[in-house]
Amino acid sequence: MSSDATPDPLDHPLVFGQRMQVLRTRRGMSRTVLAGLLGRSPSWVKQVENGTLRTPALPMILRIAEVLRVRDLSELTGDQTMPVDLFIGPGHAKLPAVRAAIEAFPFTADREAPSPAHLSARLRSAWSARHSAPNHREVIGGLLPALIRDAQLAARQADRASERRAAQAVLAEVYSLSQFFIAYQPDSALLWRVAERGMVAAQESEDPHAIGMAAWLTAQAHRDSGPAHYDAADAVTMETLRYLTPLLPDAPDNVRAIAGALRFEAGYTAARRGDTGAAWGYWDTAREMAKRLPADYYHPMTSFSRGIMGAHAVTVAVELHAGGESVRQAAKADAKTIPSRPRRARHRIEEARGYHLDGQPETALATLDKAYEAAPETIRYNGYARRIILEETESKSPAHRRRAAELAVKIGVLAA
Repeated sequence: MSSDATPDPLDHPLVFGQRMQVLRTRRGMSRTVLAGLLGRSPSWVKQVENGTLRTPALPMILRIAEVLRVRDLSELTGDQTMPVDLFIGPGHAKLPAVRAAIEAFPFTADREAPSPAHLSARLRSAWSARHSAPNHREVIGGLLPALIRDAQLAARQADRASERRAAQAVLAEVYSLSQFFIAYQPDSALLWRVAERGMVAAQESEDPHAIGMAAWLTAQAHRDSGPAHYDAADAVTMETLRYLTPLLPDAPDNVRAIAGALRFEAGYTAARRGDTGAAWGYWDTAREMAKRLPADYYHPMTSFSRGIMGAHAVTVAVELHAGGESVRQAAKADAKTIPSRPRRARHRIEEARGYHLDGQPETALATLDKAYEAAPETIRYNGYARRIILEETESKSPAHRRRAAELAVKIGVLAA
């Protein structure tokens, strides 16, 4: 590092409140916004930051970490002896092979690339396998390296303009599947590389569905980077919707579904901001778009469908930190309408967040058990689930502590 480089404040010994202030400032969040998301007053936040109040108990520390999107709990606490990754799951054993395929872009080859039609069929099979597998990263992690290499090769070997566009469309959607595998693993640089390549390939393809899918995932990547990136998430979402909207009257179901999914993403980001009116407004618009799809339609990538809107309503309420409304929406949502095991597990985690917000920790833990039954890998990589489980290991109730500890061992947060 050069002598004039700006030092990272977190590299120096700081007390909890100072670390909290640095992380809050980095994410572009005011004290008022942080206080609202924590259910406390701005003066409470100020007093914690300046050391007037002592370090909060573990449950509040975990809530602060969630709101500030702290990846490693030691960033907030300063305790390097017990690092805990909250929003990053364990690195999967197949990640190195997937990374190698992404980084080894082929310029020449001594074999003929598969056709885009053949690759599309393999891609459909991969999505189907992901939806039906309890350990979905294991399944698609085994399929991705060959898919990535073949799709890259097809894009390189295409001669005619129509062939290049078709190959780029498949390549973009292979990168989309890759993002589902890479997300929440300890390689954020790889995730962004794939997101950017996916967007470039989609634009080169001129395929509305590929463009919409790449934008949907890019918006999520921005939003998950924290409050300072919400505007970027909205910019991607809205620009893509402006492109797609004139096409919708004559568009196939998959394009109309991706437009509906993007509408919901706008609502999701609004909920993260705490904008209740906009969040539910976008949800209503997305629901109307879902109603125009066939009753049994289910988008294989975004899960957008009529049935998913109940799950989406739970997510909006939870992101708005409305515990009672979250529970009401959870009672109306039907998990059986979600055919995808990982997506069903994600819905169960959102329900658990709602019950936890509503002061029902026992029901929250029982719901997380259901998430584990549906797809163990989903809960292992989910920061919200990890936060609830860790918090309940400190519960005053012995029964809650025991149940939380059992779950913590199963998902790998605590050693057996």
